[in-house]
Amino acid sequence: MNFGPLPSVDAAAVPADGFVLDVREDDEWAAGHVDGALHLPMSGFVARFGELTEAVEDGRRVHVMCRVGGRSAQVTQYLLQQGLDAVNIDGGMKAWEAAGRPMVTEGGGAAFVL
Repeated sequence: MNFGPLPSVDAAAVPADGFVLDVREDDEWAAGHVDGALHLPMSGFVARFGELTEAVEDGRRVHVMCRVGGRSAQVTQYLLQQGLDAVNIDGGMKAWEAAGRPMVTEGGGAAFVL
């Protein structure tokens, strides 16, 4: 089932208050992530889908992030099929870092993309 081109957005264009869903694995998240992002690794995403629907307000756009955009594209397609307003962040965390967007770690150390 194809609904046409997948909606996407440049990392630099994600609003500062945008809702970001990070679907990378735990080690990638620990290295560096977007402050305030919801972390639901793709490996367990469907089982934890309810956490997303509880966290995001009805009708709010979900900006889906992974390392370079492949996994997040798959999750974005799934979210669209579930009726959510979702967009894939082109280039993922690599593009986010290249755009100079802020990143954090849980421990407060220097953030980087793994």
